[in-house]
Amino acid sequence: MLVEGRAPMPVPGEGELLIRVLAAGITTTELGWYPTTHTKSGETRKGAVPTHEFSGVIADGPEKGHPVFGMNDWYAEGALAEYCTAPVASVAAKPQRLTHEEAASVPIGALTAWQGLYDRAKLRAGERVLVHGGSGAVGVFAIQLARLRGAHVIATASARHLDFVRALGAEESVDYRGTPYKDKVDVVFDTVGGETLARSWSLLGEGGRMVTIVSGAEDSAEAREREAFFIVEPNRKQLTEVAELLQGGQLTPVVDTVIPLSWAAEAYTGQLTRSGRGRVVVAIEKSER
Repeated sequence: MLVEGRAPMPVPGEGELLIRVLAAGITTTELGWYPTTHTKSGETRKGAVPTHEFSGVIADGPEKGHPVFGMNDWYAEGALAEYCTAPVASVAAKPQRLTHEEAASVPIGALTAWQGLYDRAKLRAGERVLVHGGSGAVGVFAIQLARLRGAHVIATASARHLDFVRALGAEESVDYRGTPYKDKVDVVFDTVGGETLARSWSLLGEGGRMVTIVSGAEDSAEAREREAFFIVEPNRKQLTEVAELLQGGQLTPVVDTVIPLSWAAEAYTGQLTRSGRGRVVVAIEKSER
């Protein structure tokens, strides 16, 4: 359960920055995740601050006032607050052409897609990649990054989002409620899990690779599902490269909706009306650029 309250000003440790948060991106499932309720050592954790991607300005030190964006480790206190701390290694300069709300929608989705496609799947130009959940906060970046690598992209989405995922760069779009996709691919990038993940193994050709970010796969009885699962990690170098692509217009952020901090609980409980495209962002303070 999300409860609004007051907390002491966070104190940055060695190698950390104090950030005045202007916007934060919401991962709606994180309240039930292990790092939200436990410490790394396994002890029960109470009163954790959620939301681990943000955009804001450095609040102290020689770079005070510089706009940055980034993500925190899942066990760290999050950014659904006026201030947060973050390791220098987890943040990058915010792209100037993006608002803070747009920038806050980027780090987790873009880094997940980058690490899944480039680091784990080793996606190559000319390969065929199937992105399940193409209109979601991660899928929108998976489509764009796969196209930038020179891959042929097939994306699944609901019928009302098929044109949208094509506009992002998918050459084929498939209604996930219709007939399942049956052609062979080199890489499956899964953000859906369940039956979608289970039936996707048969689509992999020789040397095909599966990547999934759905938490249920982590504890699956099937070794291949456990091996396909990964969790995104903060990475300053990669985020800086993402920022350059955003600034150059080669990547486009997708913001579902922007809400005030007082509405945050509705986003986590599913009461918020949303489009189903990209990330829901909380405006801690209304910003421009």
